[in-house]
Amino acid sequence: MIIYKIFRAPEWAELRAAGETTGAPIDVADGYVHFSTADQAAETAAKHFAGEDDLMLLGVETDRLGEALKWEPSRGGQLFPHLYRVLRLEDVAWAQPLPFENGSHVFPAGLGIGDA
Repeated sequence: MIIYKIFRAPEWAELRAAGETTGAPIDVADGYVHFSTADQAAETAAKHFAGEDDLMLLGVETDRLGEALKWEPSRGGQLFPHLYRVLRLEDVAWAQPLPFENGSHVFPAGLGIGDA
């Protein structure tokens, strides 16, 4: 299963340079790296990255994360994937730009995110 992480450009650059990261400031504050499923990613983008451009969408295969990945209730009682270790560059299956156009984020086609 693929789960998704949205990073701002400097956060993505830091991960690429260092090879690992404790995540964005919210991740560091909460003590784990926040992820979203395909069904959750568009709402996450709208809620936590409203109006922001210069974002990257990372796809991460859950099998690579092992027991450090926990599914915990969050927004509306939904189970969200949380990673209780550093995110390593080798964990990232792919990364693509997540542009903000005409008032919303444009997710790559074929992922089932934000599709009407």
